[in-house]
Order: sequence, then structure tokens, then C-alpha cells
Amino acid sequence: MKPGIHPDYHPVVFQDASTGRTFLTRSTATSSRTIKWEDGNSYPLLVVDITADSHPFWTGTQRLVDTAGRVEKFNRRYGKRER
Repeated sequence: MKPGIHPDYHPVVFQDASTGRTFLTRSTATSSRTIKWEDGNSYPLLVVDITADSHPFWTGTQRLVDTAGRVEKFNRRYGKRER
């Protein structure tokens, strides 16, 4: 790798805005807010809207959208066209 062209890759803490759950990982993202972690060190804090802790797919609260009405409406409007 060429030196000096890559962004700084450092530990950061992500916090889910809806559940409050936090986790430590590494990222190139940075923030002026910091949080003291369990190991006693202070890390940049990034608050995000959705994580696996609150995402509808992973929590089992995902809703299925019925598209049958859309297909029927399309077929009624355009139908099968003869060539």
C-alpha cells in the first residue's frame, strides 16, 4: 500500500439511536463526541439511526407488502397486448 493516501482507521463506538445499544468497532468515521468505554479508554461516539439491534428484518418486525393489487391494477390497465 502507498503510504499517506489512506484514511485513518481507528476504534470508534457506534450507538443505536432507538435502542441505546452501543458497540465498539473500527472505522474511518470520526466524531467530536466521545464516550468512555468499558476498558477505560475514550473513543469517538457515532450515533446511528438503525443497527442490527433495531432493524426490522433482524428483529422480526418486518412487514410484508402485498403487491398483488399492484400487479392486478397493471394488468387491468395494460393487459396482455397482442403482437
